[in-house]
Amino acid sequence: MIIVTGGTGQLGSQIVDRLLDRVPADRVGVSVRDTGRAAGLAARGVRVRRGDFTDPPSLADAFAGATQVLVVSTSETGRAAVAQHVAAIDAARRAGARRILYTSHQGAAADSVFAPMPDHAATEDHLSASGTAYTALRNGFYAGTLRHLLGRALETGELVAPADGPVSWTAHADLAEAAAIILADEGRYDGPTPPLTAPDTLDLAEVAAVAAELTGRPVRRVVADDDEWTATAIGHGVPADRAHLLLGMFRAARRGEFATTGPALADLLGRAATPVRAVLAGAPPVTAGG
Repeated sequence: MIIVTGGTGQLGSQIVDRLLDRVPADRVGVSVRDTGRAAGLAARGVRVRRGDFTDPPSLADAFAGATQVLVVSTSETGRAAVAQHVAAIDAARRAGARRILYTSHQGAAADSVFAPMPDHAATEDHLSASGTAYTALRNGFYAGTLRHLLGRALETGELVAPADGPVSWTAHADLAEAAAIILADEGRYDGPTPPLTAPDTLDLAEVAAVAAELTGRPVRRVVADDDEWTATAIGHGVPADRAHLLLGMFRAARRGEFATTGPALADLLGRAATPVRAVLAGAPPVTAGG
């Protein structure tokens, strides 16, 4: 049985949907904190069990009978995130899973200035030392983040943010489909995958230009001072820790930490990866051969 954690989350739910296109429902299970939110999956024949990374004993039942477990990374950062990932990995190993998969990041590195990246690197280290076959999905930066970064830019005509750099913005839907393909074809990758990214990078000036073209409204990229931008964000109600986390993302981008690209995602999908323009427009992915 293939177990997907976070099966009702933004990425996990899409992975399960795509996985059900490839394997029978009775071979798929989800581990979720709130089983009520997974009623639709249960109706489709998916095994639904409660599993919470912060409650390790719950994972024993959630992972029972697993051949593969996909650990979808938590939204926490720092020691809390790594502790939760470690709990899930150890529970999967104890359940007898022959392969553990993890949604990592193409920028995973212990020396990154963006807080989630050292967490991914530490989790990969634990996976490598677990003694169980593993696959770390080196996902590109989620393109859905751009909607938040654009914010009110279409109203104000200005995309205001600290200095940034090129990022391989990659669609959730593409990464979900890739994960499903890898789960259905067990053993395709051992260890970290190649970068699973869109083929091109864009900085925020280029994103602003795309947004302007799509909407017909002017959008000017305005570079803000790091400290002033952070103080303004906090003044507008963004929690201080969140503002500093986001600042780390910009700093990492201008160091080139998210500029890696590669053909692996398109090769897996059998089609071109979804471009940023399509993500911002809300368009569906390009179909194979289209």
